[in-house]
Amino acid sequence: MSRPYNVLFICTGNSARSILAEALLNAAGHGRFVAFSAGSHPKGAVHPMALAELRHLRIPTDGLRSKGWEEFAAPGAPEMDFVFTVCDQAAGETCPVWPGQPMTAHWGMPDPAAVEGPEELRQQAFHDAAVTMKRRLDLMMALPLASLDAMAIHRQIHDIGKR
Repeated sequence: MSRPYNVLFICTGNSARSILAEALLNAAGHGRFVAFSAGSHPKGAVHPMALAELRHLRIPTDGLRSKGWEEFAAPGAPEMDFVFTVCDQAAGETCPVWPGQPMTAHWGMPDPAAVEGPEELRQQAFHDAAVTMKRRLDLMMALPLASLDAMAIHRQIHDIGKR
């Protein structure tokens, strides 16, 4: 492939899990991957604990924003190669038709923003979400995408979401 793989992470609010995924992949993608995130019903702001976790991991947070998925279904939007839902609610919604017919998979995980209790418990939830997402992204980035056929890639990305 002559251009980087474009990857879109979808969640309902686009304030935590999908934002973490976008930032982590952009930091680790080394020009092979360009990540984006969006929500079906964006909250309009990135969760402060998501930003704090990314800063703790020394991941750039510049330009991160909560946005709607219609941005990526509109004419002129980047053509996606992969679209991952990272929350169960978004996985059950009717998604737009993505230009380019990207491969899709569900990589659901608990919502760290929904955790209640002491601040350290809530921070741990964001850390756990980032660690889980980083592990999945590392597995995806290790796939020999150029040498796998579409069926093998599809099977692999689905299996990654179960880890």
